[in-house]
Amino acid sequence: MNSLTIALDVMGGDYGPSVTLASASKALFEHPNLNLLLVGQQTVIEPWLTSQTASIQQRCQLLHADQVVEMDERPVSALRTKRQSSMRLALEAVAAGDASACVSAGNTGALMTMSKLILKTLPGIERPALITALPTMDGGRLHMLDLGANVDCDSETLFQFALMGSAMTQVVENIPQPRVALLNIGEEEIKGNDQIKQTAQLLQSCDDLNYSGYIEGNAIFMGHADVVVCDGFVGNICLKTCEGLTSLILTSLFPKKQLPKWKKWLIGLVFPGAVKLKKAMNPDQYNGASLLGLRGIVVKSHGNADVGAMAAAISEAVLEVERQVPKRIADMLESALLGN
Repeated sequence: MNSLTIALDVMGGDYGPSVTLASASKALFEHPNLNLLLVGQQTVIEPWLTSQTASIQQRCQLLHADQVVEMDERPVSALRTKRQSSMRLALEAVAAGDASACVSAGNTGALMTMSKLILKTLPGIERPALITALPTMDGGRLHMLDLGANVDCDSETLFQFALMGSAMTQVVENIPQPRVALLNIGEEEIKGNDQIKQTAQLLQSCDDLNYSGYIEGNAIFMGHADVVVCDGFVGNICLKTCEGLTSLILTSLFPKKQLPKWKKWLIGLVFPGAVKLKKAMNPDQYNGASLLGLRGIVVKSHGNADVGAMAAAISEAVLEVERQVPKRIADMLESALLGN
């Protein structure tokens, strides 16, 4: 098993090092071939490193960063003034070949802006898009994009998202011809605005895509599509709404306060699928949205991710490195975008 190195933005996220460093330990335990480049303030990382076992220390390297990109900082400001930030140095490590991927829970806008500048986009791609896997009712997964990286998208950009999402799903899910659907307010051809209708025409005319038509929000999780395409404004609202509903359902079934054993037993008796449902709906296991369309691998974790969720984002990066996602996507895009 070949070893791989991932650059981890230790300072990013709502909780910073308290979560990222704990998730580093978990990820290193789960992936024996993983090495980590820990990017952040030396005074924070070094004490943690010295407290770890010798085997963990040997698989970690520290890269000091003087600055931190704040969660509410404007992307352009971060790009201009935070040249020594943990986020930027982690991305530069990928560009230099010192790491195979970057994982950050930091400012999404700053991460996208810096990634596009430092890593560049793949040939034929104008904008990176945030994509993540979501569960479906049939026990499978779908990939949805964009989830917030691009608020305003024209039909050509949405078409590029569809190609990237299809390629990603082929690589990660081993589906030869993923079903690609366009999120809309109805399934009928007459529904939707001009942007959606123009995108549909582009998708229908592309022989490299298995386009299945429009999909409504209530059908996203039914297993009718492998890839769902939308702009970042719609996608982000959709994702956050689903996360809120999931929290409501799980909190109703499993209150955060410790339940007596007899109540847990009763829940299992009355709702025999409750524990299975909790595991399937747990958003932590789906944490880790990839910035697709770059020449390198960048995985964005939720800013409020806990240790398990952050470790899941690192695992997503490991998977994409092992599957050589950017290279395989570039190969698939060549005929569809540059060959036409």
